[in-house]
Amino acid sequence: MNPDLDLLHPYPFEKLAQLFDGLSPASKPPIALSIGEPQHPAPALVQDALRAHSAELARYPTTLGLPALRETIAGWLKRRFDLNRLAVEQVLPVTGTREALFAFAQAVLDRSTRPKVLMPNPFYQIYEGATLLAGGEPEYLPCTPEHGLQPDYDAVSVDTWQRCQLLYICSPGNPTGAVMSLEQLQSLIRLADEHDFIIASDECYSEIYDQTPPPGLLQACADMGRHDYARCVVFHSLSKRSNLPGLRSGFAAGDAAVLKQFLRYRTYHGCAMPPHHQLASMAAWNDEAHVRENRRLYREKFRAVLEILQPLMNVSAPEAGFYLWPEVPAGDDEHFARELKRTENVTVLPGRYLSRDVGGLNPGAGRVRMALVATLEECEEGARRIRRFIEHTY
Repeated sequence: MNPDLDLLHPYPFEKLAQLFDGLSPASKPPIALSIGEPQHPAPALVQDALRAHSAELARYPTTLGLPALRETIAGWLKRRFDLNRLAVEQVLPVTGTREALFAFAQAVLDRSTRPKVLMPNPFYQIYEGATLLAGGEPEYLPCTPEHGLQPDYDAVSVDTWQRCQLLYICSPGNPTGAVMSLEQLQSLIRLADEHDFIIASDECYSEIYDQTPPPGLLQACADMGRHDYARCVVFHSLSKRSNLPGLRSGFAAGDAAVLKQFLRYRTYHGCAMPPHHQLASMAAWNDEAHVRENRRLYREKFRAVLEILQPLMNVSAPEAGFYLWPEVPAGDDEHFARELKRTENVTVLPGRYLSRDVGGLNPGAGRVRMALVATLEECEEGARRIRRFIEHTY
């Protein structure tokens, strides 16, 4: 077996299952606020497209994807991020960004040099697993309140930047909801030029916001006049934007030279998107009405839940995304999650499961992640139970 498999940490939900082992939850209907699986209805126009094109199941798909899909994605990117130029050669459909974010490290890292891969801490665990199985060394950058729940890139040493081959960023952040500014993104682009590394920007939550659309890495490039998007690749998905986690549809876009090699890897990897999924994806990328409604539903839930919780918790609305990232009373996130499950049958995810200890600091400890993906009624009931739990326990 590949010995690097032994380096992988248990996934957060494995740890959560262990935390709840032997627990007898209260006899109340369970409410899950732990996993970020969208529960809003899938758009009817996408379901209609899937049915209309089901005959395409008789054909093998190409890894490169249909030209029409790549053109549709390029058009969406240009409209959304105000890009003047983006060729279809700078777009590559992927079967969900989870697999693409993982596969990307396998394709771009030169393992002969034991490269460093920098990532936020806390983080989406795929970044870490991809790094370890590609022969890289993860470098965890704490996201603390002092720096707006984002990494302090100024604190990274020159030696670390020189050894860096890949930088994962996530904006809006999971689980923090923090959004990077154009200026912050452009600072990283200049560092990538100076030290010759690639930036992989996970932007899967970019369409869930209140009023101001979060900027993206390609937008930062274009603002600098860099229409080749050198060293920059973004990853987007229909899972969160369009409530289609089961469609497994997303894309990578940016540096055409990098994507050409990534396509070469993916052709062997065997991860082409089914043709009818590609055609249904075009319907989703071309429609914004369902996305606006999606944002409205999340805004409604944030307002209701925060009104219930803010009197007793240090919690605020995120800049974007659908997670709350509150501090817990007494600072023990595992105890909070276990006792909340036992007494109220509400599931939240301990923050320490999403981060790593660095220098004696775990930036996720003392917090929990709450995903407001269920119905408004369930989210409100979950918040009322959490409030009752805090009042009775602390």
